[in-house]
Amino acid sequence: MAYVPLRLGVRSVGSIGVSGTSLSHESVVALSTLVAIAIERTRAIENIGKAEAARENEKLRSAILDSVAHEFRTPLTAIKASATSLLSGGLDGPQQNELLTVINEESDRMNHLVEEATQMARLESKQVELERSPHNIREAIDRALESAKAVTAHPVKFDTAAELPLIEFDMELIVNVLRQLLENAAKYSPAESPIHISLENTGAELVVSVADRGPGIDELEQSLIFDKFFRGKDSRYSVQGTGMGLAIAKAVVEAHGGAIRVTSQLGQGSVFSFSLPLKSATIPSA
Repeated sequence: MAYVPLRLGVRSVGSIGVSGTSLSHESVVALSTLVAIAIERTRAIENIGKAEAARENEKLRSAILDSVAHEFRTPLTAIKASATSLLSGGLDGPQQNELLTVINEESDRMNHLVEEATQMARLESKQVELERSPHNIREAIDRALESAKAVTAHPVKFDTAAELPLIEFDMELIVNVLRQLLENAAKYSPAESPIHISLENTGAELVVSVADRGPGIDELEQSLIFDKFFRGKDSRYSVQGTGMGLAIAKAVVEAHGGAIRVTSQLGQGSVFSFSLPLKSATIPSA
């Protein structure tokens, strides 16, 4: 076997082995040149792709940092302005109480942002131990509805199976998942529009779905919606959030052995669904 260098001008990009051929030396050189050109073109396309991906990653990173900084800066600004006004004096009792309320509420918001970041870090590092025990999913839904303040402006409709299976799950974490889906549905839907909650027993798992009548999510964003820090381009600055809520929900559901997904149509709304593995025992639905 003869080895022929693959050259572009005086630069070598590799070599090929040639055997069992009666090609002339000129033909072999011409063939090796064509192969070298093909290799170099492939490398060039790959480098262009990497450069484009790097640019997109940098744009996404900048958008993420901008969004997170905005979410932390907003409550800090409100707290600073309220504290400055209180320190300046000259305010009557109701005005002082109003500013103290702002400080209290914005401090809670800051605390929630920190808790989200901490929980995300713990889930990613597999440091969360699930406290599983048998529950009826309706209990988790009821708790989530009680704590999801934004949902009070929307009628909630149920489509529930006649019997609900007992499922082993961590009640606190699954309530957090449901609250995230319910609050998202409320935030992105027109006032007074209904939110639908449905339960489906597939025999192997229970599927919980939350449907809204919001603006919908385009296909590209559907593929990214559960990524950490991702926020839709149309809501990045108009709706509060850090983009961690759905990523946390995904990590929690997957830790339970389930899956979470979204189906959506622009202008029609979205349906967020997650599944949990079933237990054999069942109890009547409430």
